[in-house]
Amino acid sequence: MAEEDDSERSQEPTQKKLDDARKRGDVPKSVEVNTWFLLGAGTLALMMFSGSSSAQLTMAMKGFLGHAGTIEFGARAMQLMATDVLLMTIAALALPLLFMAVAAIVGNIVQNGFLWSLDPITPKFSKVSPIAGFGRLFSKTSLVNFAKGIAKLLIVGSAVMYAVWPEWEKLGVTTEFEPAALTPFTFDLIVRVLGSALAVLTVLAAADWLYQRQSWMERQKMSFQELKEEFKQQEGDPHVKAKIRQIRQQRSRKRMMAQVPQASVIITNPTHYAVALRYEKGMNAPLCLAKGLDAIALRIRAVAEEHQIPIVENPPLARALYAQVEVDDEIPAEHYKAVAEVVGYVMGLRRRGLR
Repeated sequence: MAEEDDSERSQEPTQKKLDDARKRGDVPKSVEVNTWFLLGAGTLALMMFSGSSSAQLTMAMKGFLGHAGTIEFGARAMQLMATDVLLMTIAALALPLLFMAVAAIVGNIVQNGFLWSLDPITPKFSKVSPIAGFGRLFSKTSLVNFAKGIAKLLIVGSAVMYAVWPEWEKLGVTTEFEPAALTPFTFDLIVRVLGSALAVLTVLAAADWLYQRQSWMERQKMSFQELKEEFKQQEGDPHVKAKIRQIRQQRSRKRMMAQVPQASVIITNPTHYAVALRYEKGMNAPLCLAKGLDAIALRIRAVAEEHQIPIVENPPLARALYAQVEVDDEIPAEHYKAVAEVVGYVMGLRRRGLR
């Protein structure tokens, strides 16, 4: 069968189609949202941990420089020194890095919740095929991503220049700053740059998330043929069949119970069976409006009592009617006499004003 053209996919995707895509790891994902979380976490980490981290590094470097004269030069000594410097750096930056790692995870969870799928990393020929790769390189998605990258570079770059411009003259003379003044100046400038970039990325991330969501929904659209095939598959699923049957039974029972207040009499067994009959002058035969067993029978009795409908206990007749007559059908001819006696009894009660 020839592959269907995208123009034929005009139908909204079913929930099953969306669920299957999610199981494959195919979900709408915005890189800009992840970038926003990372940049925001980096800015907060800088404001929260820069003092303690710089203090740790400063103390470590002071100790290192204070014993510079005793440092041995050699392969083993240099290896130990490099290890010490690395461990000191990791200890000083552990909290900021952990903060940013958590932000990266949260950025993905916020977009699609918890999702675990090995499908995206499963080796596939199409991923290494030069022809397929060439097609992806010049696809509509690639061109859009390229345009977005250029636009983001220009917009964020402009925002950063706007933040730095008031301090432009000071940047040229930072070498003349006292060490005590250089640190707060640098810290303030970095925070302003990150804050400006974060403000612009907030808008870009929101717009990109909406675009990615819309693009993903467009990719999930289905053709009429796909809808028919999915419906056939679901119809053959025993679980789906059982669910459909349950829904139909619930709707039928609800409609049946709504007819009980229109009944002329309820014939019971007395609690295991209940059959609601309706008879008016001009009808060929009494009509069965509702019938039920056990719990449903009790509900029919409760509705009848609420609407003051006569309840007549006749176990043999109740069992026979329950077994032989369907809802909305007339009673069989062999039960005319027995039902006529019950209806006559009820009408007699009404004439005497007892009902």
